Amino acid sequence: MRVNRAWLGLALLMLPTLLVAMDMTALLLALPQLSADLGTTNVEQLWISDSYGFMVAGMVITMGTLGDRVGRRRLLMIGAAAFAVLSVVAAFAVSPLMLIIARALLGIAGATLAPSTLALITNMFRDERQRGQAIAIWATCQFTGGALGPVLAGFLLQHFWWGSVFLVAVPAMALLLLAGPVLLPEFRSDQAGRLDLAGVGLSLVAVLLMVYGIKQLTVESVPVVPAVALVVGAAIGALFVRRQLRLETPLLDLRLFRNRPFTAVIVALVFAGIAMAGTGLLVTQYLQSVLGFSPVASAVLFAPMGLGVAVGTMAAPALARRMKQTTAIAGGLVGSALGSLLLVAVDGTSALPLVMIGITVLALGTGPLFALGTGLVVGSVPPERAGSAASMSETGNYFGGSLGFALLGVMAAVVYRSRMDGTSDSLAGAVAAGRHLPADQGADLLHAAREAFTAGLHLTGVVAAVIFTGLAVLVLTMRPATRTASAPLPEAARS
Repeated sequence: MRVNRAWLGLALLMLPTLLVAMDMTALLLALPQLSADLGTTNVEQLWISDSYGFMVAGMVITMGTLGDRVGRRRLLMIGAAAFAVLSVVAAFAVSPLMLIIARALLGIAGATLAPSTLALITNMFRDERQRGQAIAIWATCQFTGGALGPVLAGFLLQHFWWGSVFLVAVPAMALLLLAGPVLLPEFRSDQAGRLDLAGVGLSLVAVLLMVYGIKQLTVESVPVVPAVALVVGAAIGALFVRRQLRLETPLLDLRLFRNRPFTAVIVALVFAGIAMAGTGLLVTQYLQSVLGFSPVASAVLFAPMGLGVAVGTMAAPALARRMKQTTAIAGGLVGSALGSLLLVAVDGTSALPLVMIGITVLALGTGPLFALGTGLVVGSVPPERAGSAASMSETGNYFGGSLGFALLGVMAAVVYRSRMDGTSDSLAGAVAAGRHLPADQGADLLHAAREAFTAGLHLTGVVAAVIFTGLAVLVLTMRPATRTASAPLPEAARS
């Protein structure tokens, strides 16, 4: 009966897992309609896209630790209620600022959900093999949600207005609120200590200042203010690290990084997130604005990226029984590098098959990292610290994904502008301008813009391949040295 209840509880936990991930990607296809309706500027579009993910990344450490203190199920219920209410607010936003604020608050609510679900899994499944399977299912749902976001958005946008993308979360969160107290256990640590409020403020300010600096560097002609924001953000981040190392019960237990495989996994999660998010951003735009597919068709064509991750994560436990975990993770990352290189050859009539194969192989190879790596991170701490460890894993995922949108998106934008010699700032702008030009001039502008955007996609493929190759080497070289008292390895990680 306990096993049945545990698996039913896992099924329920998949709802917030799917929805938090879906909100990261759902607006990729809704942005054109949303921007036209609300009259957003390019900078406002960036903040609407990224404010959610960056607030998740900035607050997930706090929320993971808070769950250890106040109760993981209680925090999950609070977050679910807030997520439902804020989804309605975002759906009916009447201005860009209102939507940006709603998205940021949704990110805070999402930060309560992500680590709570993973930490509760460690409480519900004490058997190591079952816990590994449950984490693989959790990781599959997380990345399937990322794939379903654009697909669901595409279908909704065919029939409803852009706000419908947000309303999908409401009935799912209502079900979680009703069934959660029955199916999910409560867990809190009596030894978790007081919440480090100063650390909360330092971590959030450091993340937001650095994010602001990165974003504004791409749009301001005089980069003094963004550069200052980056420097101040880095300095505050250093203060945060120093504070955490001195506290007996820190907000973020940096001593875990003495465990070399743990460090390798966290670094890999961040950089894999950068490569995947940046590639996804470019590919979705390429399918729509270069190849000319509708939003719903582009969503369907993009789905293999998320499904590839899902297949890879589900296959990861079986791979781990046949080879070392580090070998499985590194082998998958090499496959991801090969998939990224296929994007470099995208052009002309062969473009669509290469894009489809490239994103599928890229995503499939990341599966072992997200499934086995996440299990290693959570298994590196005792149960009472599982929420904190889960938050570190989630921080790597979400911060990497959001940073990928910013960094690789900026890189592609720089390539585009240099190819266009200042005649166009974006492919969307060129498409709009082409409608008001004579046929020949409009066709020439669109051809040049599409070629320039494709060049940005090629460079993104090269950068992603370099990232994945470097991560494969990192994972192979950072094998366990000695087991540390502060961060013991789980049994599975020592096989």
